[in-house]
Amino acid sequence: MIEYVQSALLIIAAILIIISAIGLISLGKNTRNIVYARIHIVGIFDIACILAMIAIGQYLLAAIYFILAPFIAHAVANAYWKKEDRENNLDLQNVEVEVDENHPFIHPKEKMQVLESENSEKLKADERFSVTTLEIDEDE
Repeated sequence: MIEYVQSALLIIAAILIIISAIGLISLGKNTRNIVYARIHIVGIFDIACILAMIAIGQYLLAAIYFILAPFIAHAVANAYWKKEDRENNLDLQNVEVEVDENHPFIHPKEKMQVLESENSEKLKADERFSVTTLEIDEDE
């Protein structure tokens, strides 16, 4: 009886792998957010592999894979978003942000450059860093 359950799990895993492989191949290169779509489809591979490991009796390995696979997929998606996803990540787009002149914490880049150039002789600061100060008014 156990052999039948193991065989059924392996057949289900094989079917899931075939379906997800067809889905992965059918994605075009011009698809929007292709990396995220591929990571989503690979999740089906993960479940199929977990079922296959359970079928062959590798319960500990299946549990470890079940725990680690989402973390790895998230790390890949996060790394792509932070470094290469110019379509969705506004930090990677060269978008000008409006800055309110009266905002106490955010200042225009030009104003900061003027302040830094005035203090550059005093501080001899490295150009990679910008130093700002915060004035606290205790009366407020």
